[in-house]
Amino acid sequence: MRYSRRMKFVDEARLKVQAGNGGRGSASFRREKFVPFGGPDGGDGGHGGSIYLRAASGINTLADFRIERTFRAANGEPGGANDCSGRSGADLYVPVPLGTVVRDADTHEELGDLTREGEELLVARGGKGGWGNQRFKSSTNRSPRQFGPGLPGEKRALELELKLIADVGLLGLPNAGKSTLIRAVSAARPKVADYPFTTLHPNLGVVRVGVHRSFVMADIPGLIEGAAEGAGLGIRFLKHLQRTRLMLHLVDIAPLDPQADPVRDARAIVRELKKFSKELSARPRWLVLNKRDLLPPEEAERRARAIVRALRYTGPRFLISGATGEGTKALCGAVMTLLEEHDRAGRGRASSRAGAGGGPPVAV
Repeated sequence: MRYSRRMKFVDEARLKVQAGNGGRGSASFRREKFVPFGGPDGGDGGHGGSIYLRAASGINTLADFRIERTFRAANGEPGGANDCSGRSGADLYVPVPLGTVVRDADTHEELGDLTREGEELLVARGGKGGWGNQRFKSSTNRSPRQFGPGLPGEKRALELELKLIADVGLLGLPNAGKSTLIRAVSAARPKVADYPFTTLHPNLGVVRVGVHRSFVMADIPGLIEGAAEGAGLGIRFLKHLQRTRLMLHLVDIAPLDPQADPVRDARAIVRELKKFSKELSARPRWLVLNKRDLLPPEEAERRARAIVRALRYTGPRFLISGATGEGTKALCGAVMTLLEEHDRAGRGRASSRAGAGGGPPVAV
C-alpha cells in the first residue's frame, strides 16, 4: 500500500447520514365526461432513498470523510392523479475501505463490519411514501379526502473505524527494522531512516512466495514501554493487528544504544500488548531476530541464542537481516506454510463442523 503525499492516513471518522423522506400521497378525484361519481384516484407517494455503506478495495483510508461528513439520499416524489405513484428516491451507496467497523455514534452499538469487497450495510432506511386517497375508499367512505403525508427517513450519526486486513503483522520497538523488512519482502515502500518513529501510519505489503502463493503483511508504528499510558505514539495502531493470524515480533540484536537490552525491550513490548488486548496477545507470535548483518556471523548466532534463552522462548524463531534480505526467504516460506495449514484446517472444520485446528499460540 502506498499513499500519495496529499493523502493523509485516517483510521477513524464520524459522519452523519440522512435517508430520504417518503413523498406525500395525492388526494385526487376522477373528472371525466360521462363518468359521474368517478371516485378517488390519488396515487401513493414514492419511498425515500436509503443509504448503504459499501466496501471497496480501491480505498485505503477514511481521509475522504474528513472532507465530506454528511450524506443525504433523495426524497420520494408525491403521488399524482390517475392512480399514479410518485417516483421513489434513489438509494445512496457510500464507498468505504475494506475492514471498516461501523458503530452508532450515540449508542456505540456495532452495526456491521465490512471485510469483503462489495459487502453492503444498510445504515439509514428511507421513509415510506404516504398513501393516496384511493387507499382510503370504502363502502361507507366513497369520497375520501384524506391522504398520507409520507414518513421521514432515518437520521443517524455514525462512527467509522478502520482495521487493516492483513495475514501477518509486524510488532516491535521503533527502529527494530519492521519497515526495512516489509520493503525487503514486498513492493511496499515505507519511510526508512536511522531515527525512531519514522513510521507514522500503518503500511501494507503483499509478499509473494511463489505462483499463486502470497500473503499480506502489515507494518504499524513501533511501540515503546509505557505505550498503554500514552508514551510515544501510543497503542492506537495496535487495532490494525487484530485481524492478523500471525504476528512477527522483531528484536534488534545489535542496538546502537549500548544501554539497550533486547531481552528487556522484548518483554516490555509483550506487556504493552497484553495491556491492550488479552485476545491479541494470545495470537500466534514468532520471534524474528533482526540485523544480523551488523555483527560477525558467529557473534550474531551467539547473541541470538542468548536472547532466545533469556526469554525462555520455545516457539519458531528466525535470524535475519532485513537490510540484506538474508534469512527473509526462509521466514516468508515458513509463514506461507503456516497460513496454508490454517486455511486447510479451516476448510476441514467447515466440512466436519467439529474440532479446533491449528497449533497452539506461541508467546515470548
